[in-house]
Amino acid sequence: MLDTYFKISERGSTVGREIRGGIVTFFTMAYIVALNPLIIGLSKDADGKFLGGGDAPNLALIAAATALIAGVLTILMGVVANFPLAIATGLGLNTFVAVGIASKMTWADAMGLIVIEGIIITVLVLTGFRTAVFRAVPTQLKIAISVGIGLFIALIGLVDAGFVRRTGSGPVPVTLGDGGTLVGWPIIVFAFGLFLMIGLMVKKVKGALLIGIGLATVAAIAIESAFKIGPNFIAPDKVNPKGWGLNVPTIPSKIVATPDFGLLGHFNLFGSFSRITAVSAILLVFTLLLADFFDTMGTMTAIGHEAGLVDREGNVPNANKILFVDSIAAAAGGAAGISSNTSYIESASGVGEGARTGLASVVTGICFLLTTFLAPLVAVIPYEAATPALVIVGFLMMTQIKSIDWDDFGIAIPAFLTIILMPFTYSISVGIGAGFVSHVVIRLIQGRRKEIHPLLLVVSALFIVYFLSSPINAWTS
Repeated sequence: MLDTYFKISERGSTVGREIRGGIVTFFTMAYIVALNPLIIGLSKDADGKFLGGGDAPNLALIAAATALIAGVLTILMGVVANFPLAIATGLGLNTFVAVGIASKMTWADAMGLIVIEGIIITVLVLTGFRTAVFRAVPTQLKIAISVGIGLFIALIGLVDAGFVRRTGSGPVPVTLGDGGTLVGWPIIVFAFGLFLMIGLMVKKVKGALLIGIGLATVAAIAIESAFKIGPNFIAPDKVNPKGWGLNVPTIPSKIVATPDFGLLGHFNLFGSFSRITAVSAILLVFTLLLADFFDTMGTMTAIGHEAGLVDREGNVPNANKILFVDSIAAAAGGAAGISSNTSYIESASGVGEGARTGLASVVTGICFLLTTFLAPLVAVIPYEAATPALVIVGFLMMTQIKSIDWDDFGIAIPAFLTIILMPFTYSISVGIGAGFVSHVVIRLIQGRRKEIHPLLLVVSALFIVYFLSSPINAWTS
C-alpha cells in the first residue's frame, strides 16, 4: 500500500530509505522548536507585551505550537503532494515579524497580517498564477537557484556550528571561529561529525548522515559531562566563545513533558489596520508575500533537482500541490500565533540520505508531533552535531553548477548573482530577485525581448518594488 501510494519503487527508493531520510531531515531542522521561541518569544509588541499576551516570556507555549504546526503541515505535504519536503516556521520571516511588524502593533495584529498573506498566496496557487511563474523561469536559472541554496545551507551549517562567526567590528563581516581561531570542544564535535559523515559517504554506508548526527551527539554529551562547557550565549553582554551554539548536550532529567497549545488562534485578522496606515499594512503583507512566494519556489526547485524529480525543463511534479500546501502553511502559522510556516531547505539532508517521496515527510512530521511531548529529548542534540549534514548537502547541491551555460551572459551573470547573493545576504528571495531582474535587463540590452516570458517581466517589476520597499514605505508615511 505504501509503495503504491507514495510511488516508492517507481522513484528508485525503499521504505527504509524514506524513513531514514525523514528522520535525518527532522534532526537537521529540529532546532526550530527551540530557536523560534527565542526569536519571537523574547520580543515585545507595541504594547509592551510578549507573545501570548503576557508580561513575561512563555517559551514553552511557543515551542509546543511550533512543533505541532510543523508536524501537521509536513505530514500534509507528504500525503497530498508526495514530495520529500518538510515545513516549519520560516527563519528570517519570524525575525521580520518580531522586529518589523509586532513592534508597530500587537502580536495578535501581526499574526493577522500573516493569515491575510497566507490567504492571498493560497488564492494565487488556486488560480494557477504561482505555478505559471515557476514555469516561466528559464531552466538554467532554476539550476542556479538550487546551487545558490546549496551554498546558503552550507553557510548556515558553518555559522550555526561556530566554524564561521561575525567579527563584530572592522571591514570584514565574518571570520574563522573566534577572532580567526577555532576554539572549544564544540568545534571538535562539528569536525568529528563532518569527517565521519564524509567517510561513511565515501564508503557508501547507508544512513551516513543519520549515523553521523547520532554519534556526534553521543560525543557531545560525553564532552559536556566531562568538561562542563555550557552555552555560548550567557547574557546579552556576556558570551562564552567556547560554548555550545543552541542546545547544551546533557542527558535530560525527564524525557516526556505535557505540551500547552494555548497559543493556537492568537490572531486578529484586521487589527493592524487600526494601528498603522493601510498603505503601511499593505506593504508589510507584500513583503511577506514576496518572501514566501519565492523562498518556497527556490526550495522546491533545489529539492527537486537534488532528488532527480524534475523534467527536462526543470519543472517539479505535483508543483501545484506542493505550493498549495505551503500556502496553507503560511496562514496556519499565523493562525497558530507562531509566524508564517514555509518549506525548509534542510529537507535536502533527507534527500541526501535517499528520500524521494512524501513518506519521508510523513516520518518527519510524526517526529515533530512527538516533539510536542519529547521536547526534553530533542534538546539533547546540539547544533554542532546536526550542522555537518548541511555542509555535506551543500556540496551535493553545488555539483549541479556544471549544467549552467557560462558562455551566455544572459544566463551566466544572473546565475552568478543568484548563487552568491543567497549566502551573502542570508536570503533566498534576494538571490532569486537579483537573478530575475538582471536576466531581464541583460536580455533587453541584447535585444532578445522575445526570450523573456511576460510573467518574468511582471515578477521582476515586483522585485524592484520589493527591493525599494523601505524608501517607498518611508515616502508614503
